Amino acid sequence: HFEKNKDAAVFHPLELDRFTREQKLVQMMSDLVNDVTSIQRNLQRTAEANQDDLILQGRQARELQSDLLRTRMEEFESLSDRLYAAVRQATKETAKQVKLDIIGGSIEMDRGVLERMAPVFEHLLRNAVAHGIEVPAQRVSAGKAPVGSVEIRVEQHGNDIAVAFSDDGTGLQLDRIRAKAIAQGIIAADQSLTPEELQALIFAPGLSTADQLTELAGRGVGMDVVKSEVMALGGRIEMDTAPGRGTSFRLILPLTTVLTQVVMLRVGGFMVGVPSHLFEMVLRVPHAALKRAYASAYFEVGNERLAFFWAGALLQISAHSSEAARKAGSVVVLRSAGQGLVLHVDEVFGNREVVVKNLGPQLERLAGLAGMSILASGAVVLIYNPVVLAAVYAQGLGSLAALSGHGAEVATGEEENARAVENSSGAKKSLGHAPLILVVDDSITMRRAIKRLLQREGYRVALATDGVQALDKLQEEKPALILSDIEMPGMDGFEFVRHVRSDVRWRELPFIMLSSRSAQKHREHAKALGVNDYLGKPYADDELLALVRAYCVLALEA
Repeated sequence: HFEKNKDAAVFHPLELDRFTREQKLVQMMSDLVNDVTSIQRNLQRTAEANQDDLILQGRQARELQSDLLRTRMEEFESLSDRLYAAVRQATKETAKQVKLDIIGGSIEMDRGVLERMAPVFEHLLRNAVAHGIEVPAQRVSAGKAPVGSVEIRVEQHGNDIAVAFSDDGTGLQLDRIRAKAIAQGIIAADQSLTPEELQALIFAPGLSTADQLTELAGRGVGMDVVKSEVMALGGRIEMDTAPGRGTSFRLILPLTTVLTQVVMLRVGGFMVGVPSHLFEMVLRVPHAALKRAYASAYFEVGNERLAFFWAGALLQISAHSSEAARKAGSVVVLRSAGQGLVLHVDEVFGNREVVVKNLGPQLERLAGLAGMSILASGAVVLIYNPVVLAAVYAQGLGSLAALSGHGAEVATGEEENARAVENSSGAKKSLGHAPLILVVDDSITMRRAIKRLLQREGYRVALATDGVQALDKLQEEKPALILSDIEMPGMDGFEFVRHVRSDVRWRELPFIMLSSRSAQKHREHAKALGVNDYLGKPYADDELLALVRAYCVLALEA
C-alpha cells in the first residue's frame, strides 16, 4: 500500500514517488552500512598508524638496548695489568723466564664476564708458568729459547668470545696424571683410558701433579674451579697438548650474559631453552632409526657414534617420549667442551634472543642449569646445557665417562625419575660401585638438598627419616658414611649413634652429625658417643663435601 499524505491527491503517481515502509527500512539499513564502512576505514587507518608507531618504538627500544649493552662492554686489554702482574709474580717464585703476549686485546667483552673470569685467567697463567714452562737450563737442553712464551689470543665469533691460553712448555704429562689419579682413587689401576680421557682428568677435583705444596701449585684446587666457572657462564673449554711443545686451553665464553641466543625445545608438555652455540645440526629421522638409537643408546652422525638420550630422561620428566609412535622424530646434535651427544625432542622451535635472569644461590650450583628467562607471554623457561646434564646424570655410559673424569655409576634414590634416566639412556652400571652415603634427617627439605649435593658429586644416597628407619637401611647395605641429624621423631640422633656403635658390624663406620644445636655441650656429648665429626647448620657445602670425600677415600682403602 502506498503511504497516504496530503500531496497524494495533488500529483499523479508518475509525478511523485510514493515509498512503502519496507523501502524506508532498506534505505535506513543502507545508510547504516555506509556509516559502518566509514568507521571501519577510520579504524583501519588508526591501526596502521599504531602499527607504524609500534615498529618505531621497537626500533628505538633496540637502539636503547644496544646503547645500554655498549656501556657494559669493556676491552679485554683492561685486564692486562693484572695478567702481567700474575706472570711476573709466578716467574719470580719459580725462577723462570717467561714472556707474555696478548693478541686481540682490543676486543670488547661484557664487564660482568670479565670481572668473573679474571681469577680464572690468572689461574691459567700461573698454571702455565708453574706446570708448563721449563727452567731456562732445561729449555736450552731441549733446543728451545731460554725465555718461555705464553700467549693469550682473543677472538670474537658471533655472540661468543674465544680466549686461548697457549704456552711452549712441556705439555701435559699424561703418565703423571694417570699415576696421581690412581693414587687418589679417581680411576682404577687397571682402567684403560684414551689420551683424551686422561687429559680430561685434570678437571677432576683435588687432582694435582705437583710434587710439593706451594702457593702456585700442589693444592689440587684449580682446574675443576676453572671448568665450573666457565660452565656457569654457559661456556665450554677446549684443550690441546703436545709433549714437549706446549699446551693450549681455549675458553669459549658468551659475549654478554645479559642477552643470549637460545633455541626453544618442547619435551612433552615442557618448554626448555638450550644455548644456540651448542647446536651442530637438527635432524628429522624416521621412526626405525629412533627405535635403533633407543635400543643401542647411540646415534650415528656421519662416521661418528654419539651418545643418544631422550631429553625428558635427562630432565627427569619422563622415561620416553609419548609421541615416539610417530613415523619420524626430531633429534638435535649438541657439542660442548669437545664432547657431543644426540638429543631426541618432541619439537624444535626457532632461535630467540632472551634476557638471562640470575638463578640465585639456591639454584646456581645445579649442574647443567645455565639460567632462566621470561618469555613475552610471561612463561618462565629454564635454560639447560644437556651435555653437562648427561655427564652428571648418566655417567655410567662409557662414551661420556671422560666428561666427569671417572666412570662412577648413576646415583640412585627413592624417586622413580632417576630410574627413568637410566632406563631411557640404556646406560650400563660400571663394575665399581660409587660409595653409598646414608642421610638421616626428619626434614624432607634437608634430605633432598643433601641428596642432590651428593649425587652431583657421583655418590649414591640412601635416605631415612629417623634412627629406626636408618637401622633398617643399614641391614640392606652397609654405607661408606652416615650423615645424621640429632632431633628426630621415633629415635633421635644420639640414640641412633649408640645403636650403631654397639654393633660390631658398624662400630668403625664413619659418622658425621649435622645439627642446628652447635653448643659445645652437644658437640662433646656427640664425641663421647663416637661421632667422628660435628657440623652445625647451616654448614658450607664445600666443607661437608671435603669431609665426605675424605671418609669415602678411607673407606675404599679399608
